[in-house]
Amino acid sequence: MANTRAQLRSTTVVLGGMGLLAAALTACSSAPDKRCVDRDSYRLAKGYKVVSDKNCRSAKVSVNGSWYYGGKKRGSWVTGGSFTKPSKGSGGSSGGGGVHRGGFGGGKGGSGG
Repeated sequence: MANTRAQLRSTTVVLGGMGLLAAALTACSSAPDKRCVDRDSYRLAKGYKVVSDKNCRSAKVSVNGSWYYGGKKRGSWVTGGSFTKPSKGSGGSSGGGGVHRGGFGGGKGGSGG
């Protein structure tokens, strides 16, 4: 009887861990951050001005809006991203190429990610 309880507890821990792993993988595979920015607003110290998404969805606006992927947002400005949409599954938010890291146990030269 005690052996059965120990086995049930062990199974519960494994299943709970699998749920956490699934949630983490889902979060990693979600779409990259994208923001609508005014292409004409670039400032060296600040980057691009973030504007309403409607400026990127409609041609009937006065702002030169474009989708900007990744980068770091500070207030209503964003910098360090790219206007190039990252390829599917590349993850990360580096300028268009994605981030490549070693997989589980991957060291130098690892190709997982």
